[in-house]
Amino acid sequence: MDLIPYFNNLQFGKDKLPIGGVLSGFFGGLSGNQGALRSAFLIKAGLSKESFVGTAVIISTFVDFTRLGVYSTRFTQAGLVDNLALVISATLAAIAGAYVGNIILKKITLKFIQITVALMLIVISLALGVGLI
Repeated sequence: MDLIPYFNNLQFGKDKLPIGGVLSGFFGGLSGNQGALRSAFLIKAGLSKESFVGTAVIISTFVDFTRLGVYSTRFTQAGLVDNLALVISATLAAIAGAYVGNIILKKITLKFIQITVALMLIVISLALGVGLI
């Protein structure tokens, strides 16, 4: 929707955020893709770019801590020992991404973030659709 000019003026009021949270949480629990819905609601809620990114980071951090709590109780059963290099490299990539993102955020606009999120969602959905991920 962010790529279609008609929807540029579409805004979700702050009263719609609980609906977005419920939908995001439900579909996140169902299939693990809560980020797409969360982004769709937050990006149209009239937040500043710092608030948008900060909110997404805080929510993602809570989700990840919850996952880590579950994974840590089943570390060997989950196959994480066999994929320790992947887990460590993914963690380091996330830290590096957060650092670089913090620097870049000061130099980009919210519109750029909107377009980037929209394009990434399209790429990921296509990759899921054809079985690449």
